Amino acid sequence: MHIWVDADACPAVIKDILFRAAERTGGALTLVANQYLRVPALPQVRMIQVPGGFDEADKYIAAHVQAGDLVITSDIPLAADVVARDAHALSPKGELYGKENIRELLDLRNFMDTLRSTGVDTGGPPPFSMADRQSFANRLDRLLHASAQRGG
Repeated sequence: MHIWVDADACPAVIKDILFRAAERTGGALTLVANQYLRVPALPQVRMIQVPGGFDEADKYIAAHVQAGDLVITSDIPLAADVVARDAHALSPKGELYGKENIRELLDLRNFMDTLRSTGVDTGGPPPFSMADRQSFANRLDRLLHASAQRGG
């Protein structure tokens, strides 16, 4: 299982968890971002810098993800694309996006986007918490374990 990270908005603590997981498992980890990011000097970890611009990292990931890969993103449209390609998508807060929930999440995201465009203050997401970090780490471990059991 190759892990792809939509890294521009990914919290540093989540990247650290991913670096440790890549070191522990030897699995491929690729961070994709508009800006240069430092990554550990591990042969299976790499950083791809895409041109600046709207959704450039998302486009790169969508073009390269394979069935069975894992994408770390909080971007619902990218998650929908990933799920449609039979890959896994996981938010930095530990929410697993799948065929059973992605349509509802995409509809909610589009509704909230419409509200914001009409001037309604919808607030923002709650701050990233220790519980979010733990939820992500637990879900990642389960996904990596399941992948290892399948031999991938």
